[in-house]
Amino acid sequence: MDSGQLADPYTPERVNESTSLRVNGPDLSVTLAGVRLRNPTILASGILGLSQEVFARIARAGIGAITTKSCSLKPRPGYPNPTIVDWGEGLINAVGLSNPGVEVMVDEIREAKKHLHPLGVPIIASVFADTVYDFGTVARYLGEAQPDLIEVNISCPNLDARFEQMFAASPYVAAQVTRWVKASTPIPILVKLSPNVENIGEVAKAVVAAGADGLTVINSLGPGMVIDIESTFPVLANRWGGVSGPAIRPIAVKCVRDVAKAVPGVTIVGTGGVVTARDAIEMLLVGATGVGIGSAITWRGLDVFGEVVDGVADYMQRHRHASIESFKGRALAHC
Repeated sequence: MDSGQLADPYTPERVNESTSLRVNGPDLSVTLAGVRLRNPTILASGILGLSQEVFARIARAGIGAITTKSCSLKPRPGYPNPTIVDWGEGLINAVGLSNPGVEVMVDEIREAKKHLHPLGVPIIASVFADTVYDFGTVARYLGEAQPDLIEVNISCPNLDARFEQMFAASPYVAAQVTRWVKASTPIPILVKLSPNVENIGEVAKAVVAAGADGLTVINSLGPGMVIDIESTFPVLANRWGGVSGPAIRPIAVKCVRDVAKAVPGVTIVGTGGVVTARDAIEMLLVGATGVGIGSAITWRGLDVFGEVVDGVADYMQRHRHASIESFKGRALAHC
């Protein structure tokens, strides 16, 4: 950049914690592991794949950041349909982490950035792998696309039969994955934790000590199962899958609280059952910096992001909060 050229205030950039984005009214901007977001809303991974057209529509609606579908070293077909079913109080899914592999995803992310960065929207690249070592390999290759952040998915509940447990189940193993990824890329990483563990706070401590720049809390719950009582078959081709949506939000809120208490000051993306502005505010009050939204798109469409942002802004005005930081974590003193 020329010394006389002003930085575009809406271009994603890594900033000091003291830097903020001021607009008319309350300041909704947040800093996520050194990356500035114009507001705390984030598209959760695995919901919309990687479509530049859809991403551009969400960006124009005012989202803070977008997370890609999880990517592996090699292409993965996933499970056959049906893979996602609305069971009434939420969704149950077993997509099987289908993706075209890291080589294709590098090109897709580069193209997506052309749509998102001019609108001031960072892109978070999600990665997963079958081995501790391969997590680092995928992250290194994906780093060639220079996403703003990398989310390390160690917590998918839909495991293949050959896996005894997910990587997030053990603090030691979760920390090993974190170290491999940190050694493989300079890009800040968010480690995605699972609610399906005995003590999520202990896992959080381990991955932060191993170098995680932030945490995504939580992945889907389960696996669970829903039976079609007429046919007597499970509704999913994979028989069971991860449970998401409004029914799991209280669990997600408690997990965010537990992590915020276990690792004070850690950057957290609170994810799980967020549908309304009230849900997002709840996540922020127990210590989240960003708020992931995924299943809500099924019922509210892409407008959910703008509605949540408007609702958070209204809450801040009513309670005279000038910034997200002024009320983030306020409920922790009471819980």
